[in-house]
Amino acid sequence: MKHRWRAAAYVVSGAAVGAPLLVALAGGLALGLAASLVVVGIPLLALLALAGVPVGALERRRALLVRPGPVASPHRTPDAPGLAAWLRLRVREQATWRELAYAVLMACVLWPLDLAVAACTLGLPLALAAAPAQLALTGGPDGGGVRPAKLWFVESYPAACGTAALGLLLLAVLLYPLGAYAAARAAVAQLLLAPREAETEARLAEVTRSRARLVAAFEAERRRVERDLHDGAQQRLVALSMGLGLARLDAEPGSPLADRLAAAHEEADRVLAELRELIRGIHPRVLADYGLAAAVEDAADRSPVPVDTDADLPRLPEPVESGAYFAVREALANVARHSGAARAEVHARYADGALRVRVRDDGCGGADPARGTGLTGLADRLAVLDGTLTVTSPPGGPTVLSLEIPCDPMPPAPAA
Repeated sequence: MKHRWRAAAYVVSGAAVGAPLLVALAGGLALGLAASLVVVGIPLLALLALAGVPVGALERRRALLVRPGPVASPHRTPDAPGLAAWLRLRVREQATWRELAYAVLMACVLWPLDLAVAACTLGLPLALAAAPAQLALTGGPDGGGVRPAKLWFVESYPAACGTAALGLLLLAVLLYPLGAYAAARAAVAQLLLAPREAETEARLAEVTRSRARLVAAFEAERRRVERDLHDGAQQRLVALSMGLGLARLDAEPGSPLADRLAAAHEEADRVLAELRELIRGIHPRVLADYGLAAAVEDAADRSPVPVDTDADLPRLPEPVESGAYFAVREALANVARHSGAARAEVHARYADGALRVRVRDDGCGGADPARGTGLTGLADRLAVLDGTLTVTSPPGGPTVLSLEIPCDPMPPAPAA
């Protein structure tokens, strides 16, 4: 029964919105035509064409009363900020003109129809149900009686109560056709206000481009941090370590000062080693200088589990190499932490317009990416590149991570 009352609210609110909309459209049109004699009305008429945009937004929200889910907006986000960019985009969109057509249809046809349906299915039964109150307000049976909904004459309280019971019964019955009308009314709104397939694809493409821009910005920031650490903090630590080493030479051997300098020198060397490892993890220089194949071999050499590598690759676009490298590195880290494997292997090839990488280990299996191994975020990152990441890990092993990224190889560098 709850959704029947929601349908009633949808129909009644449609009538409440449509009447002011008719006044606003008619007034705006009249003002624009009158002011067009002095040129000012032309921009007003142009702005009137955008009147459907707020109406469409309101109707998509009102549809929540009778629909299980919201109606998506068909509009795209402007590429540039500012009102001018917004206006240019809205004027070029088909959705803007469909919303204008819906606004005119609602102002001229739909809201009177909503009002008529509400009057028949809600107003009439409620008027009958209010018969006892009407009779009491007129002074009771001595006041001459009443005619509820202008249908029949009621001059006693038993007759008024019977009329009220009939009105309530009629209300319960008419709520069903009212719900059917509200569903049909919402379907008309969806037909004009919901995004078309081409608009949905355009929005998806826009989201993909936005994600790609975010990944590119993240990669640029990663390289900046790596460069600042390499050229700044690392060089200062190297200078500090050299200074401590020279100070040790000047200190008397076996003295407390020499011992403290030796301890400080060793601590500086450990911090320098950790910083170099951190820099390598942020964005390894070997990946930028020599490509994915060399970076995979470097990651395999630093793995605590022996890794066999078979990578024969051309230079690929930087986002592709970066995404594949961090996926391989995360896979090898999971092998070392969770698999109990004695050996692993990495196979990488470029063929048929796609990079394909497979990481396999002979561990115990049972790996689940959904348990927070870090591969879920990598899969999202590869999805921006139209890539896929799959993990096959039956209990008892082996575990196989496979990734595929469509791409084109980089052109060879020109000879010096």
